[in-house]
Amino acid sequence: MRFLVISDLHGDTEHIDMLKEEFSKADAVLCGGDFARFNQEETGLPTLKHLLSCHDTIYAVTGNCDNPDFIEALEDEDINVQNTMVFRDGLVFSGSGGGAQFTGVTPNERTEEELVADFNVVKEQKETTSWSNMIMIMHQPPKDTACDTITSGAHVGSPALRQVIEELQPLAVVTGHIHESFGKDTIGKTLVINPGSLAEGRYAVLEVVKSPEGEWSIKEAELKTLS
Repeated sequence: MRFLVISDLHGDTEHIDMLKEEFSKADAVLCGGDFARFNQEETGLPTLKHLLSCHDTIYAVTGNCDNPDFIEALEDEDINVQNTMVFRDGLVFSGSGGGAQFTGVTPNERTEEELVADFNVVKEQKETTSWSNMIMIMHQPPKDTACDTITSGAHVGSPALRQVIEELQPLAVVTGHIHESFGKDTIGKTLVINPGSLAEGRYAVLEVVKSPEGEWSIKEAELKTLS
């Protein structure tokens, strides 16, 4: 399966339109949140509606610039994976929304406990001991990777989300939030990828394949920039 990976749209529909070819090649779109512009929560819904017109299959979470209630819009459009699990073609999608408490000036800043609580629904599943077929989407990146470094060089990701990844070892994690830290890394066997901000022309492509034995693996994970 081929995924178009985007995050931090921030009301920029022009860059969405520039991805027409990528939308056509993707089986699904993975979106790490921040539909709204900074301090303009009302721009989230028009941005979501524009994205919905571009592809039929989208999996998304909220960002720190989105109102916490924006999850209801994602649920209404049947694209939400925050605090739930979605199954498709042998893969599982689950997510955590919002950002960690930091500036206090964005509407959807959450405690570490709240961020990881979105994955309780996964942890409560007792019938499996392996989540190697899961793709997690979390707006807040996990701590100490190439995906959570701010300009000063400090790592500002979530220790609690990193612990969840270490424990569950999903196939891949899509994150966002830290615009300048577009990149990819690994936590154990798990690929972590921050596509950067689509509002700045950055995105990624992720392709996963299933072996004849039923094992999923990463075929491609490429960071891209719109020209």
